[in-house]
Amino acid sequence: MKLYKVTLLAGEREELEAITHKGSHPSQKVINALILLNCDEGEFNDHRTRGEDVANILRICMRKVDRIKKRFVEEGLDAALGRKPSQRSYEHKADGEFEAHLVALSCGEPPKGFARWSLRLLADRAVALEYIDSVSHETVRRMLKKTKSNRGGRWVG
Repeated sequence: MKLYKVTLLAGEREELEAITHKGSHPSQKVINALILLNCDEGEFNDHRTRGEDVANILRICMRKVDRIKKRFVEEGLDAALGRKPSQRSYEHKADGEFEAHLVALSCGEPPKGFARWSLRLLADRAVALEYIDSVSHETVRRMLKKTKSNRGGRWVG
């Protein structure tokens, strides 16, 4: 395991102490600031706390302490305080045109043998009518919820 030595400058210590003592900050930012302050081995720190002790005091795992120290050493203070940006990218398959088709379909008559449209029926029919290549019932639910459509029409309370 590679050890990372946290050495804070006076300005960095003041910034971290300001985050922990005053103002309103996200809880993870405060915890990360406390980790860095307690693991500081620089000349401006009166006493250094071991990583295991910091983890026990803050009731977090040792891996988090190591990750924050590593991010500080490799990427800097701002990266260590903030959340790591997500590497995932999402493609939105459903656009406004598909949404219009879906709403129109849901307002129409359900298929024979069914009293009303289900989310899975709507998803299957939208694919069968080639409005979209593939769609899940969850996407259909989100789109109908967003448009505040009433799929049933007959059972409004």
